[in-house]
Order: sequence, then C-alpha cells, then structure tokens
Amino acid sequence: MEFRVVQGDIAAKSADALVNAAGTSLQMGSGVAGALRRGGGEALNEAAVAEGPVDLGEVAVTDAFDLDAEYVIHAAAMPHYGDGEATARSIRSATRNALATAESLGVESLVMPALGCGVAGFEYEEGVGIIAEVLDSWESETLDDVRLIAYADEEYEAMRRVAGAYDGYRE
Repeated sequence: MEFRVVQGDIAAKSADALVNAAGTSLQMGSGVAGALRRGGGEALNEAAVAEGPVDLGEVAVTDAFDLDAEYVIHAAAMPHYGDGEATARSIRSATRNALATAESLGVESLVMPALGCGVAGFEYEEGVGIIAEVLDSWESETLDDVRLIAYADEEYEAMRRVAGAYDGYRE
C-alpha cells in the first residue's frame, strides 16, 4: 500500500478517519490524544472512554465530533498512562487493527501518528519503522490516501527518512 508523510496538527487534518495514539483506558490525555480532544470537543473524550478499556493493541471507534473526519480510530499501542510503555508488538498490533478497522468501515483516507512513541516511551525511529513496515505490506481494499503525520520538525524529518526506506512510501 502506498503512504505519505505529512507535518502538522492531526486535529487540523481532513480525512475519513483520524487515528488516535491511545492508551488502553482510551482516556484522552496529552500528545496526539490531547490535540484530538481539543479539536473534537469533550464529547469525543467521553465517547472514547465509554468504549474502553480495550486490550493492548486493540482499537475502538468513535464519531469524530468537531474534527474534519467521520471517525476517530483509537489505537491502544500503550498501556494506561503510568502502567508501562509501548512495545514493538503493541505498535504492530495497534497499527494492523487500525488499518483493518478502517477497511471494515469503508474508509478511503486515513491520517495516523507514530503510535506508541512520544509519551508512550517507544524509540521514535524504531516505532515509525514498525508502522511503515505494516503499511508497506498492507494489501488495502479501500484505503487510497494514507498519511503518517508528525508534528515537530525533527520528528517529521525522522519520519520521512525512516519511511523512505519502504517501497510504498511516496513523497
């Protein structure tokens, strides 16, 4: 599957679905989850929490509320805040489950952050590599606009560098 790397605030992006870098409780705290909560409104956080908790690597889906998307796919690549860190296995599983869920919803466009990195404690470039590997090998039925997103300049450059090693990556 082809994918691109973009920079910016995930809450300001337009897509059929936005992926939230969630913890298993689905409580929307800081980082990507905080940005989506601020953009989507408190109803988004309440809807997410009502769907949780989920197992590590699993996902839940909510309406996107005030975001420019139809769905938010909450991908739990890390345990509940303070209960541990993300692992390669949890990142891989959360990425696959987010893609499978997007496909089951008929989603064509998807924006996904570096799941399990940042506050989740997993090394950024290694985590991006896991996500890019899953995207690269995914055989999509509906997805035709998949964007990995980074907020900060240095994360964006690292994401582009890592993703550039995969056949599915497009500038």
